[in-house]
This record gives sequence, C-alpha cells and structure tokens, in this order.
Amino acid sequence: MQNWVVPLAKPVPNCDHFIRALMGEIIPPRPPLIEYLVDEALRRPLTTDLMGREWVTPASDRDSQAAYWDDFADFWRCMGYDYVRLELGLGFASHSIAGADATMVSHTRHWADEHRGAIASFSDFEAYRWPEVAKADLFPLEYLATHLPEGMGLITNHAGGPFETATQIMSYEGFCLALYDAPDLVREVCERVGSLMLRYYQQLVELPNLIALFQGDDMGFRSAPLAPPDVLRKLVLPWHQRFAQLAHDHGVPYFLHSCGQLAPLMEDLIEIVGIDGKHSFEDAILPAPEFQVRYGDRIATLGGVDVNLLAGGSPEQVQARTRELLTLCAPKGRYAIGSGNSIPSYVPVESYLAMLDTALTW
Repeated sequence: MQNWVVPLAKPVPNCDHFIRALMGEIIPPRPPLIEYLVDEALRRPLTTDLMGREWVTPASDRDSQAAYWDDFADFWRCMGYDYVRLELGLGFASHSIAGADATMVSHTRHWADEHRGAIASFSDFEAYRWPEVAKADLFPLEYLATHLPEGMGLITNHAGGPFETATQIMSYEGFCLALYDAPDLVREVCERVGSLMLRYYQQLVELPNLIALFQGDDMGFRSAPLAPPDVLRKLVLPWHQRFAQLAHDHGVPYFLHSCGQLAPLMEDLIEIVGIDGKHSFEDAILPAPEFQVRYGDRIATLGGVDVNLLAGGSPEQVQARTRELLTLCAPKGRYAIGSGNSIPSYVPVESYLAMLDTALTW
C-alpha cells in the first residue's frame, strides 16, 4: 500500500465542528468526512494490518461485544471521522434470497425478495409477528454512546426506513400491486411500521452524546421514485417528518440517505419533512455538485464520490474525483466529503484510502 495519512497517528475528532459545518454555521478550510456504512470486509484488514489491533469476533458475552465496539469506534476515529455511526433495527421479518458473494469476500449475500412477501392479505397482517420495541437490544448503541473517544459523537438510525421496510415485508411487487388491489392493506402496513419505528426513535434520542439521526430509506431508482410521489407523500414522508421533528425537538439534525431519482420529492423533503442534509448520490442521476447548486443553500450535501468509481476506478482516478468535488463544493459550505453511497465489500481498500487521504490532506 502507498504511504497514506490514514490511519491517522494522532486524530483530533471534533463532532461539534462537524455539526456546525453541516448546519452552515461555519465554512471550514477542509470539509469533514462523512460515510454511511463501511463494510466489515474493509474494516477488518484496516484494523489489523494498518491500525495494528487484533480483530475481535463478538460472542454472546458482553466483554467480547464491548471489545468489538471499542475497535469499531477506534476505526472511525483513526480514519478521520468526527463521529461513530451505527444503525440497529427492530428486525422486521421478511423474505430474502441468499447467494454467494461474488466479490473478493467469501460470505453469503442476501437480497430482498421482490416478488414474494410475508404479508399479502389482511389475514397475513394479523398473523405477522410484529417486533416489540421494548425487547430491542440497544446494548451496542448504549455502550458506544458512553465509551466514545474524546471529541466524537454518535450518529444512529433505525436500519431500514419506512418505505424500505414496508416493501420488504410485502415485497416490492406485492406492495405495488396492493396499491391498486388492497390500498387499505398498504396503509395499515405503513402505519404499523411507522408507529413502531417512531417508538424506537423515542428511545434513540435519549442516548447520550447523540449528535444526529441519519435515516436511510431508498425511495428511488435511476429515473424516478419507486412509488408514485403522491403515495410516498401520503404513506411514507409523514413518518420521516415525525422522525425529523423528534430529532429537532432533542436538538440534533436529521439527515436522509436515499438512493435514486427523488427530484419530485425534494421540495417535500426539505420544506415539509425538514431534513437537514441529503446523502446518496450517483453521477448518472444527479452529481453532488449539481445537487448543491440546487439545494445547498437550505440543506447539507453529503458525500458524492460515486461508488462505481470507487469500485472500478484506479486510486488515481478516485483521488482526482475527490479533489474535483472538494474544489467545487467546499467553498459553498454545508458539505461533507465521502462516498456517494457507502463502502461495500467490493470497493478495493486502496481506493477507499485514496479518497480519505485526498480529503484529509486537501
């Protein structure tokens, strides 16, 4: 590997600086880093080979779990982030399709079953085993919140948003057909999912050192939203509005990660839902600099290095694109640099480090 600056020998995280930059209170000389997820397939070699820490595989005992989360937090710190981000969910049961991971990592990958849902009728709805919020195991979040490295904050959310969860429970195909065949069923599923998530969030906002909620809810594909905009406005966005209001009532921003073409919904997301930042950018849909020109005076622009480039480009190409994004977006403020989506297992370590190194030395 090249002689990258990461992992940082003496990181100095500043979560207050991070939030102030994204809320437009300051324009720092170097934008902060942001990332939604970093796959364990990359974290593991970076933790052992570059950070020199022994990899801990968590077991059922709390000691091994605590050691794992200590490593997890230190990874985010040494990579130059100002926060630790971890998402947990209630575990809504759904059908999935498993297959071998075709990347360099040997494990099983799961995809949502788009054709067969766990709920296709009201009888299915009544028989479905809905998760119980009171039984959610928040130990990882509670541990991280009270064992953060100095200067770092905690960012979290429910794993999977209202739309993603509803379409996984019903299957995407089943959800779409039911919009016409059984609209009352769709409404009831969305209502139950949203209400459970809201109760879950009411616990999350009480965590100490929480600096932001960063919900993911993929609502679009390359050319359009995944459901008619009016359906999303009626059944999904009101729940995001409640989550955002809860965040704001507790003094923290609400960031949204959502893939796909969301142009028909952006005004709703900004003016009605009240998001404070948008994440997930694909150059083929809307590059981050163009998004910032349109909306950057009202919300933060988060990330933007296209995952297709990170996965298939050379480290030099990644460096060039990272510099370009910094040059275009940093002077306007309310910007954080990172991937356009996340760091999955098939992104080469060298490309991930090239992005971080360029950002941290810019």
